[in-house]
Amino acid sequence: MAAFKELVFSGVQPTGNLHLGNYLGAIKRFVEMQARSECLYCVVDLHAITLWQNPAELKSQIREVTAAFLAAGIDPKRSIVFNQSQVHQHAELAWVLNCVARLGWLNRMTQFKDKAGKDRENASVGLYDYPVLMAADILAYRATHVPVGEDQKQHLELTRDIAQKFNNDFAESIAAHGHGEGFFPITEPLIGGPAARVMSLRDGTKKMSKSDPSDNSRINLTDDADAIAQKVRKAKTDPDALPSEVAGLAGRPEADNLVGIFAALKGATREAVLAEFGGAQFSAFKGALVELAVESLAPLGAEMKRLVADPAQIDAVLADGAERAAALAAPTLDAVKDIVGFVRRGPTLRAV
Repeated sequence: MAAFKELVFSGVQPTGNLHLGNYLGAIKRFVEMQARSECLYCVVDLHAITLWQNPAELKSQIREVTAAFLAAGIDPKRSIVFNQSQVHQHAELAWVLNCVARLGWLNRMTQFKDKAGKDRENASVGLYDYPVLMAADILAYRATHVPVGEDQKQHLELTRDIAQKFNNDFAESIAAHGHGEGFFPITEPLIGGPAARVMSLRDGTKKMSKSDPSDNSRINLTDDADAIAQKVRKAKTDPDALPSEVAGLAGRPEADNLVGIFAALKGATREAVLAEFGGAQFSAFKGALVELAVESLAPLGAEMKRLVADPAQIDAVLADGAERAAALAAPTLDAVKDIVGFVRRGPTLRAV
């Protein structure tokens, strides 16, 4: 297999109401990764329309996610920040990969079953094919690493399967075009962190979600300091004191969730948090969590609001990012066209 330059790719859907789970599970990690790797961070608007979106709201939400990236500390000069629909290579490569992926592989994707529910016949083809487009997002840049949540792990495994099958199916052509023994990398998922899965503040057994009818179940990234403090203080707990060791969190989902949130915001481990607060009552722990959450999140929300009020600045970042992303993706797609046997358009010759 050829050696590949380390490159990180990840994306966030522009579906509105970004919350603490999005920040800790993805965006905060993106900021940390840009310090040590070349990174592309994409607002995946093509994925968003696999479920119907109000067009005006979608445009606003694309800008809101971009604002969250920038407010959190992603540097658009160091990293590439763009929205998917501005880079046509994603969709083009997805078609080629559709012809590599197998129907049986997609039939095993549990997220489609969950999102389509009992009315699968009325689900869009795009929702079914979502994982192949995700593979194209990653492989258009021949990305080596992708930070994802646990719920996307199966899709990353599909990306690896598609890459391997493409490399095998076209091995002779890949070698003939000077790409060694493999054209696409077998991308590594980066799963983990103290808050890889942030749960509801009202029910520690359910994932924090924008669709929960209770606004108190989540901390929105646009919440002000008062709202953040109120939601933390109202968060569900149990009557026992915090344990001194992580094993003591077993069977205590709300305690485990709040400890994980504290650890992720502070950049510490659960063990370190419990070493400090083990034996404390939740009233004392929540006071410390309020202070940390407000300090970490209130400035982010304020900066998001400032950026959203200046859409021209956001659009300029996206346009620049799309241009830089396309410059990376275009050679990949051109090589894929050569490998599979397409005749590519050359320079236009003018008649004399």
